[in-house]
Amino acid sequence: MKISQILDKIDENQLFVPAFQREYVWKRDDAKNLMMSLIHEYPTGTMLTWETQTPPELKGKWQYTEKQGAVKLILDGQQRITTLYMLIRGELPPYYKPAEILNDTRNLYMNLETLEFQYYKQTLMANNPIWINITDVFKGKIKMWDLYKLLESDASLVDKSKLDLIASNFAKLEKIPSIDFLEQQIPVKASLKEAIDIFYIVNASGVNLTDAELALAQISGYWPTAREKFKAKLAELKANGFDFKLDFIVYVLLGVLYHEGKNMKKLHGGENLEKIKFAWNLLDTKVLDHVLNILRTHAHVEHSKEINSVYALIPIIVYTYKKHLKKESFGDEEIKKIIKWYYYSQIRQRYISQLQQKLDKDNNIAANSEQPFDELLNIIKAERPLEITPDEFVGTDIRNALYSLMTCYFKSRGAVCFNTGVGIKKPMGKKYSLEWDHIFPYSVLKKNGYNRNNRIKYSLAQEITNRAIITQLANRSKLDKDAGEYLKTVWAKNPSALELQLIPMNEELWRLENFELFLQKRRELLAQHLNDYLNSFSETKDGVGTITIDELIQEGESPELEMKTSFHWNYDENTVDDEYEYAIMRTIAAFANTKGGTLVLGVDDDGEVIGMAKDFSSIGGDREEFSLYLRNLIDEQFGENFCKDNLKIEFFVINDLDICRIEVSGSKGPVFIPRFSDKSQESLFIRTGTSSSELKVSEVITYIEENFNNSDK
Repeated sequence: MKISQILDKIDENQLFVPAFQREYVWKRDDAKNLMMSLIHEYPTGTMLTWETQTPPELKGKWQYTEKQGAVKLILDGQQRITTLYMLIRGELPPYYKPAEILNDTRNLYMNLETLEFQYYKQTLMANNPIWINITDVFKGKIKMWDLYKLLESDASLVDKSKLDLIASNFAKLEKIPSIDFLEQQIPVKASLKEAIDIFYIVNASGVNLTDAELALAQISGYWPTAREKFKAKLAELKANGFDFKLDFIVYVLLGVLYHEGKNMKKLHGGENLEKIKFAWNLLDTKVLDHVLNILRTHAHVEHSKEINSVYALIPIIVYTYKKHLKKESFGDEEIKKIIKWYYYSQIRQRYISQLQQKLDKDNNIAANSEQPFDELLNIIKAERPLEITPDEFVGTDIRNALYSLMTCYFKSRGAVCFNTGVGIKKPMGKKYSLEWDHIFPYSVLKKNGYNRNNRIKYSLAQEITNRAIITQLANRSKLDKDAGEYLKTVWAKNPSALELQLIPMNEELWRLENFELFLQKRRELLAQHLNDYLNSFSETKDGVGTITIDELIQEGESPELEMKTSFHWNYDENTVDDEYEYAIMRTIAAFANTKGGTLVLGVDDDGEVIGMAKDFSSIGGDREEFSLYLRNLIDEQFGENFCKDNLKIEFFVINDLDICRIEVSGSKGPVFIPRFSDKSQESLFIRTGTSSSELKVSEVITYIEENFNNSDK
């Protein structure tokens, strides 16, 4: 389809963009590169369309009715199409609101001599007809004949030998709307979910979608108003200082619904609709505000700019969501543990790498552990020491989480601006917004060798230990005063102001020649105070924490752990095998008779995850139906109270494959199991090494006496 036809179909309400599509996110460089490809006739990507009579909700004002019949939707390529629409039409396409255009890529100019594309620069383009606004060409406001006559009449404008080249380049630009844009089509018979799945697969060029954005597209497919609801909440939070992205909301939903951080595909299916609606209502009306108010009042975090990793909020949200579901209130000690973990998650950069894997682990702990924030803090502690050392401040600038912690600590102490005396905790008015001020002015340090020519000394000049938190008004009045003179003035006016922001009170350190000694002393003060501050929140219980299913599998089989490829599916024979079931029952009995153990189903002896799809399908169900089948079989073998008293059955997903963990506790009495070959005879199995062994008849009585007839049992 030609580019001009695509744009005409948009104007004629024949080509639409579904509401689940994201905003226009291309930047000016993307637009320039697209036009460069078109002018040189390079490949420019494709457009993926879907013609359907049952479209999802559409972007823009147009409302679909059945009388309209089939409509065509742009599923992939809409960033390119939107760019072309804006550059050729000079207007926003009808399917986007102005707020959804994150970057306005219009007003692009081209050099007719070099085919270079640039956005308007007055010094380069003013009164220079070689640079033309490409939209004016497409709209017919600039004609080649008029331009040719102008250039020909004034020799100062261009070398006459280049007129033919300019005319040729002008023609190349005019030709762009007639270029064919390769169209790929999704089959008409495809369902909405199938269409989005195909969109997921082909989205491999342009500004790629993240897993969270693709999950949001699926959510919007079965809940058309989801995106607008999420954006409305984000706008509300932004107005209160907390600026988050849509990705963040998707991670939150995955966390509260599935206690995970990685498998976004769990949100793709329409079966999630009611669960997501319920979860979002609770998040929107209660949980998100609750968590941010905890941060404001207890951690002194008043703006998202003071948060180095917003993903640390997700385990807190998961935990708070669980509390709201149970209608439980927060205790003071609980909040202290949350804040302590939050601070350490920032300064110890918990989510700087392997974000999804770590959220998988942390969300599960937040949802299921009895002491989640002790456990989460111990994980950080195992990776890095918690104690802050003075050396950590060396060369550390305001982008580091230590600066945010320092700011929050100063707020907790009631610190004030040096000049105005206004408290730095949420001052009102633009003139009183907070700024990070150099105590020793950079302009002075620069003249004395602390500049970009010396990387180490420059980092010292920018170090957070050379920063004070003051208001914008104070910063403008301070200018470049000598540090000693400035600090003496502050001390005379407000003696406590310096101490509250941990300024060393030895006046000799305020002299320029002692700048590095000043930094050293302030590092020591900050390390000491921040450690005391963090330790004041709560005592962390050491050793708290449960081993994850991944870690369990990596340990390999042992007397307390056995792994089975399946419950009753024989992969060699490709059929159900009763002997496999018996082997499972035998292992459970052996663990019960030998102080307990763990059985993992869906994993082979080498720790490779096989999954349980065959086991599930063999009984015609899913994990819930399989769990019921398993419990009924165990009740049949061992009695109806055995499962309740001795077993804990849980399911997990690893690499999109289901596995089952069966925790078996030691039994108070011997557990017998009928023999597979003769149900009239019973056997007693115990664990010996990594296998389950049957005791001889002569050994049974002795084993029972030694293990079950003790009064301590």
